[in-house]
Amino acid sequence: MGCSRQELGDFLDDLLQPQRFSDYCPNGLQVEGRDQIEHLVCGVTASQALIDAAVSAGADALLVHHGYFWRSEEPTVTGMKARRIRTLMQADINLFAYHLPLDCHPELGNNACLGRLLELPDPRPLDPGDENLPLFTDTFNAPVAMDVVVGRLAAGLDREPLSVGEGSVQSVVWCTGAGQNYIDRAADAGADLFVTGEVSEQTIHIARERGLCFIAAGHHATERYGIQAVTARAAEALGCSHEYIEIDNPA
Repeated sequence: MGCSRQELGDFLDDLLQPQRFSDYCPNGLQVEGRDQIEHLVCGVTASQALIDAAVSAGADALLVHHGYFWRSEEPTVTGMKARRIRTLMQADINLFAYHLPLDCHPELGNNACLGRLLELPDPRPLDPGDENLPLFTDTFNAPVAMDVVVGRLAAGLDREPLSVGEGSVQSVVWCTGAGQNYIDRAADAGADLFVTGEVSEQTIHIARERGLCFIAAGHHATERYGIQAVTARAAEALGCSHEYIEIDNPA
């Protein structure tokens, strides 16, 4: 069975609607490989380690959250980027990458998946009118102790989060990945707790002085699940086999 490259690209674009976003990188097919797709491999970042593993796994296409050609990136194909792209092209593997569309998908996206790990009842965008804002929000049905929330994330993400604040929380705002600069937006929205992947030095002071709890659960760790959900959906719909390859990253 399987599908064509065009069929896979059309399915992903229809599912994730990249045209709705003003992103920092191109979304969709970034490196063209063979036309027939039977085995999909997915991972968080198109690093050399992931590409090498995809080659070993017999991938026809590699789906990632962090691909190439970022707005601030050196435009030449040299050095590390050249080695990565050369490996993909020599193996005839397609590279598909989706950034903000994968963060923001209401069912399969990174933020929706993290909301389910937090055991929140109804994760939803903080501002539905701003499609480029990767902030989600929800409220626990009753206050939950911070150590319980931290424990849920530690179990679900298989790593111990950094946390600031004590007591119980009910209203939560979150953004997977490098969302620490949204902490003031979370405080302005009345959140008791802000959860993201990364932390900066000033984030801790802002949390303390604005009176909200804060958790940094890891950029890579918080963005592992959306790509798996999307790949599984595509594989099921198009008749492909699929697998997720974990490349450990403590950041």
